[in-house]
Amino acid sequence: MNTQGIDQLLGQLRAASTLAAGAEPLSAPAEGADFAALLKSSLDQTNGAQQDASNLAKAFEQGDPSANLQEVMISLQKANISFQTMVQVRNKLVSAYHEVMSMQV
Repeated sequence: MNTQGIDQLLGQLRAASTLAAGAEPLSAPAEGADFAALLKSSLDQTNGAQQDASNLAKAFEQGDPSANLQEVMISLQKANISFQTMVQVRNKLVSAYHEVMSMQV
């Protein structure tokens, strides 16, 4: 079983956890990187993971011999974790927005 993808996913989860805790990540983005570009990149990665999982599942359903069940399930779980992470980021953004809007000037 190839664990490289799992190790990469664990690294991404640790980086997301570090960012959520408010600490500096191990590989900080370059100076001048704006939040909108970072958010769009994350959304694109999440979308790509979901499309890859969908394509792999479809190939498995159609009987493609190159797609095995383990890869399909791992791909679907990666896409699910990525989506749930983006949902939590959205929730934090909405919460921060409401907090800023409720401040008195």
